[in-house]
Amino acid sequence: MAENFSLQDKVIVVTGGTGILGGAFIDAVAEAGGAVGILGRNAEVAHARATAINSCGGRALALVADVMEETQLVAARQEVLNAFGRLDGLVNAAGGNGPDGVLLPDGDVFDMNLAGMKRVMELNLWGTVLPTQVFGQALAASGRGSIVNISSMNSKRAVTRVLGYNMGKAAVDYYTQWFAVEMANRYGDKIRMNALAPGFFLTEQNRALLTTPDGSFTERGQLVIKQTPFKRFGHPDELKGALVWLLSDASQFVTGSMICVDGGFSVFGGV
Repeated sequence: MAENFSLQDKVIVVTGGTGILGGAFIDAVAEAGGAVGILGRNAEVAHARATAINSCGGRALALVADVMEETQLVAARQEVLNAFGRLDGLVNAAGGNGPDGVLLPDGDVFDMNLAGMKRVMELNLWGTVLPTQVFGQALAASGRGSIVNISSMNSKRAVTRVLGYNMGKAAVDYYTQWFAVEMANRYGDKIRMNALAPGFFLTEQNRALLTTPDGSFTERGQLVIKQTPFKRFGHPDELKGALVWLLSDASQFVTGSMICVDGGFSVFGGV
C-alpha cells in the first residue's frame, strides 16, 4: 500500500514553485521521493529551493520561466527532459491575484478596473492551460501522468471584490473536467487531471486583505474565519497529503475531481 502513495522515480514539474503554497508543493514531491522541477519567475528563489532539496539528497531543478510565455515553457520542458529524461506529473500552481484585480470597498462597481480583472482572470486560466499544453506533450510521450490544477474556494462561492480571480478559478474547474474527459477518451486511464482546492491560506498576495500589519485579522479576515468551521487559516503543509495522493498511483481511478482542503469552508452554511 505504501508504494502506491510514493512518488519514487517520478518526475514532477510545479509551476508557481517559488510561491508560498508552491514551496509546500515542491517539498511534498521531494519528501515522497520524486524529482521536482521548480518553475517560477523568481530565479533566486527557484535556485535556492532547488539547492536546499539537492543538499538533502533529493533531486530538484530550478526552471526560470513565466507561465504566460510559451517559448519559455518549451525551453523549461527541454531542461527537464535533459536532466531527468522523462516527465510524470505537472502541478499548475501558478496564479493568484493582484492589486489591480481588487475592487475596493468604496469603489464604483460600474467603474472597476476591468483591464486588471482581465489580467488576473487570464493568469489563472491561461497560466494553467499553457503549461498543460507544453508539458502535457512530455507526459504523453512518457505514456502515463497526473496533472493537478489548483482551484479555489472562489470558484464555487461568490467571494466579494475579486471578480477576475473568481472567474479565472471557475474556468480552471471547468477546464479540469473537460480536459480529464479528453485525456480519458484519447489515452484511456494513462493521463489524469484533477484539481486541488485550498481553503484560505495566508500568502503574499492575500495577506494585506486578510490581516493588519500587527497580525490581527481585518474585517474580511474575520469573515473568512467565521465561515471556516475549523476557525483558522490553513497551513501550507496541510496541502501536502492531498497533492501527493493525486500525483501518485493511489489515485489512479480518480480524474476530473476537485479535492477541497479548506477546514470545512465549502460545506458550511453559516448556521
